[in-house]
Amino acid sequence: MTHRPTIGVLALQGDVAEHQRVLDSLDVHTVKVLTPERLDAIDGLVLPGGESTTMSKLAVRYGLLEPLRKRIRAGMPAYGTCAGMIMLADRILGGTDDQRTVGGIDMTVRRNAFGRQTESFETAVDIDGLDGGPFDAVFIRAPWVESVGPDVTVLGEVPGADEAGRIVAVRQGGLMATSFHPELTGDARIHRLFVDIVKGLA
Repeated sequence: MTHRPTIGVLALQGDVAEHQRVLDSLDVHTVKVLTPERLDAIDGLVLPGGESTTMSKLAVRYGLLEPLRKRIRAGMPAYGTCAGMIMLADRILGGTDDQRTVGGIDMTVRRNAFGRQTESFETAVDIDGLDGGPFDAVFIRAPWVESVGPDVTVLGEVPGADEAGRIVAVRQGGLMATSFHPELTGDARIHRLFVDIVKGLA
């Protein structure tokens, strides 16, 4: 891709402005996505953190769920953080009976796996394909990945004691997801990796 890409941020709920701020610093055009028509005009999509059950309901209400699934199936790159990771999962554990996902990544994700808001934490995570050392990852009511299919690459796992080895970053083709919130750190490396995926460089 030689033109300046347009990357949408799904604006149903969550850290929309924070993701836009990081993407704007990386010389891409950003737009908020709230309609199927806007979805047709983007080269890639960020699904932000927030509350996954609320996002699911709003995606249905705004008529976005099926168009999102269609664009993902057609190969549009997408990156989900926290609740966005849950939205990109083919399977979820701990969700509500009516919770639906966009899907696309062959993984099972456990909702709120790391605990409640009061159990939020930061830790350094090594991310495959990311130069410059470990990433200072911020986890807020975060999910983790229970299992992945054969086409999914694990990019990062939590170090340390209790949750050591839990998968927190994955990629499948043009789709990427992290349990944590890189938009809150001031470190743009993961967003830059996604921009390179959109451009076809990574």
